[in-house]
Amino acid sequence: MKKILFCEKVYSRWIILLIDQFIVAVSFVVALIILEKGNYRQAFDYHILAYLILYHLISAPVFVRMKIHTGIIRYSSIEDIFRVFKAVLLTSSLFILISYAFFKSQLNFNTQWFISTLIINFFISVSLLVALRISVKQLFHYLKDLQLVVKEVLLIYGADRASLLIKQGLDAASEKNFELLGFIDDNPDRIHKHLEGKQVYGSRAIPMLKKKYGVEKMIVMEDCKDMEGRKLAIEKCMECGIRVISVPASNHWLKGKLKLSQLPDLKIEDLLQREPIHMDGANIMDGLCGKRVLVTGAAGSIGSEIIRQVLKCHPELLILCDQAESPLHEMQLEIEDHFPDSSCKFMIINIQNYGRLKNMFETCLPEIVFHAAALKHVPLMEHNPSEAVLTNVLGTKNLADLALEYQVEKFIMISTDKAVNPTNVMGASKRIAEMYIQSLQNQQSELLHKTKFITTRFGNVLGSNGSVVPRFRAQIEMGGPVTVTDPEVTRYFMTIPEAVQLVLEAAVMGKGGEIFIFDMGKPVKILNLAINMIKLAGFLPYTDIKIRFVGLRPGEKLYEELLNKTEKVVPTYHEKIKISTVIDYPYEYISRKINELLALSQLNDDRQTVWKMQEIIPEYVSSNARYRDRDVWEGQISLLNVPSEP
Repeated sequence: MKKILFCEKVYSRWIILLIDQFIVAVSFVVALIILEKGNYRQAFDYHILAYLILYHLISAPVFVRMKIHTGIIRYSSIEDIFRVFKAVLLTSSLFILISYAFFKSQLNFNTQWFISTLIINFFISVSLLVALRISVKQLFHYLKDLQLVVKEVLLIYGADRASLLIKQGLDAASEKNFELLGFIDDNPDRIHKHLEGKQVYGSRAIPMLKKKYGVEKMIVMEDCKDMEGRKLAIEKCMECGIRVISVPASNHWLKGKLKLSQLPDLKIEDLLQREPIHMDGANIMDGLCGKRVLVTGAAGSIGSEIIRQVLKCHPELLILCDQAESPLHEMQLEIEDHFPDSSCKFMIINIQNYGRLKNMFETCLPEIVFHAAALKHVPLMEHNPSEAVLTNVLGTKNLADLALEYQVEKFIMISTDKAVNPTNVMGASKRIAEMYIQSLQNQQSELLHKTKFITTRFGNVLGSNGSVVPRFRAQIEMGGPVTVTDPEVTRYFMTIPEAVQLVLEAAVMGKGGEIFIFDMGKPVKILNLAINMIKLAGFLPYTDIKIRFVGLRPGEKLYEELLNKTEKVVPTYHEKIKISTVIDYPYEYISRKINELLALSQLNDDRQTVWKMQEIIPEYVSSNARYRDRDVWEGQISLLNVPSEP
C-alpha cells in the first residue's frame, strides 16, 4: 500500500478519463433527479437516456481535446481547475447546439427544461471534478507528511508570485521533510493576509515565530527586488539563529522541483546588499569583438573572470598568460567545456622574463592587454620585497614597454586601493607600477601611434584567492576560533563579476593616462563580517564559535583608502566609475628611479629596496617596524663601523 501511495509512478491518463466521465454521468443523472423532484421513473425514460448518451459522446472528445485527463492529479493547480471549468462549459454549449440542430424533433426538445438541467449539471459536475483533484492532492500530501516524524519549519521571504513559485516548487519535491509556516513581507497591504492557506507575517514577527514554532530556516529568492526588506528580514533571522538559504530563479530549477537539502546557504556576498551595477553590454561588446586580447594572470580570480566575460564578446584571439601551471590547465579545461569554438592560446610565462614576453607579442600581436598578474598578499610581500618589485614593477614595465613597441591599442593595468598612501610593500610596488605606465603615456605624446595606458583601482574582492571570506569559512567549519586582526579594521569589498564588469567598462571608455576609481560602496567592518558569517552558519558568535583578535600584521592598516590626500576625482558617464587626478612624473625620472630600484632588488637587500621605494613614493610610510626607522638603522650601522681606540 505504501509503495502505491508514495511511488513516483503516474497512472494511466485513460483511467483518469474514465473516472472523469463517470463523474460527468453521475452529475447529469443527479441534475435530472433534482429537476424531477426525486421522481426516478420520470428521470430515466427513453429520451433522458438518449440525452445522457449524447452528452457522453460530446464530453469525452472535449475532455481529450483539452487534455483534462493528462494532468497529474497530485500536482493539480489553479490552471488545471480552470481548464476543468472550461471543458464542462464547452461540453454543455456543444450539447445544446447539437441537440437543437439535429435531434430537436426526435428527442422531444424542451428548451426551458433543457437549460435548467444543464445549469444544475454544470455546477454539480464542476464541483465534483474539482473536489476530486483537491482531495487527491491533499490526501497525497497528508499521507506523505505522515511518513516523517521530524520536519524543519520554514519561512519564505516575500508574498508575491515568485514566493508562490518557491512554495509550489517545494510542494512538488519528492521528499517533503519540512513544514512551511508562512511568508515574510513588510508590505502593510499583505501582512496578516493568507497565500494558499499560509499566513503572511512582518519581519518583526520573526523572533516570535522562532520562539513559538521553532523556525529553522528562511528561504529567499536570489533575484529578490525588495533589497531593503530582504536585508531587514535576514538580519532578524541571524539575530535569532535562523539559517537563510538562497533559491535561484525558477527557470534554473531542475524539472520545476526544489530539494531543500540541495539549496545553498546564503552567501556572505549577498549580505553586502549592493545595488546591481548595470553596464552597457553593447559598448563593451563593440570594444572587444574581433580583437586579439591578452590577459596576464589569466588563471587568477580576477584574470579568470576577465577571460569568461571577454569570451562572451567573441574576440578574434584570446591569449591566456600565467606562470601557474595547474590553475592555467584548469582554466583551459573550463574553456574547452563552455567555449569550445573560441580561439585561445595558453602561455606559461613569468612576466619577469622579457624574452619570453617579447616572443609572445611577436607571434600573437595582441591589440588589447589586461594586466592582472601580480603578487598581492600583503604579509608575504613584507618578507619578500625584492620579489614583489620584480613581479609588480619589473613585470609591469616589461609588458608596458612591449605594448608600446608592438603598437597595442590599449593597456589596462589592474591596481589596488593599497597603492593609495601605501603602508606596505605590495601597495608601494603597485603604486610605482601605476607611476611608470602613466609616465609612459605622457612620454609618447609626440609619437604617431599612441598606446592608451589605463589603470583601474579597486579594493578587496570577495571570493578571490586568499581573501578573508574563505579563510573565515574554513575556520568556522573547523569549529573556530575565527581570527580577526583588529576590532576596528575595515575594508572595501566587491564581488568578482562586479569588479571585472567595471574593468571592462573602464577599458572601453579610457582615452589613456587615467586612473579609474570604482564606487566600492561603504567600507565593511571585518569584525561584523566575521559575526555575520558565524550567524549564517547557524552558530552564535563568541558562544559556539570564538572570535580571537590577533593584531595587525606587518604592513597592514586599519582603513583602506581609494584616494591620496592630494588626489581629486572627475566623474565619467558611468556613475560607478570616477577618474583620479594624480601627480604625473616625468618618464626619465621614473625610469631612472625604477632602474635603481631593480638593481637594489637584485642584491636581495630588503631594507635598501624598501627605502628606495619610499624615496620614489614620498607618501609611503611603512607600518612595518623593520623598514620604518631608516635614520636609526643607519646610525646603528655607523656606530658598529667606528674604529675602536688604540
